[in-house]
Amino acid sequence: MARAASRPRSWPRPRAAKARDGDRRERHTLALPLRLLATACAFVFMVAFAVVLARLTLQPSPASEALTHTNLHPGRSLRAYLDQPALRDAVKQIGGNILLGVPFGVLVPVVAPRTRGVLRVLLLTAVAMLLVESAQGVLVTGRAFDVDDVILNTAGALLGYLFLGRRMSRTVHARGGRA
Repeated sequence: MARAASRPRSWPRPRAAKARDGDRRERHTLALPLRLLATACAFVFMVAFAVVLARLTLQPSPASEALTHTNLHPGRSLRAYLDQPALRDAVKQIGGNILLGVPFGVLVPVVAPRTRGVLRVLLLTAVAMLLVESAQGVLVTGRAFDVDDVILNTAGALLGYLFLGRRMSRTVHARGGRA
């Protein structure tokens, strides 16, 4: 016992402890039929989310055409939102953009386990949102590209991944596969 207590922390743990950790991880992974069902449900939710996202962001808005402007400077729109006299409008703009990103952080690692990891989820979300914002700016009347929307959407994906997506992905997909 005295030897084990004096052993530096940098030494590898005994094989028995590693085996117990592996068994514990395996127990928390779903059986194959449940994994397939969870992945299919996540895919259906992702498609539904994509439809909602398209309806919210890619519909023309002629009424707001005069109010829209392209923003390539991070923080400019955020300051404009926060400078509005009605706090409710700022919360709606900022909170809405954050909420639009949350499903990416939750569903992407479940649908595509190779995207699991904070950097991968953030990169994928940022690319997807850049495409959406670019389509808004180029194709949709009354909409414009706003880099702050991309930042807020990506922050939402980070929150979704950290609070729920990471755990869901680990439960559905074991690292290294399961026999």
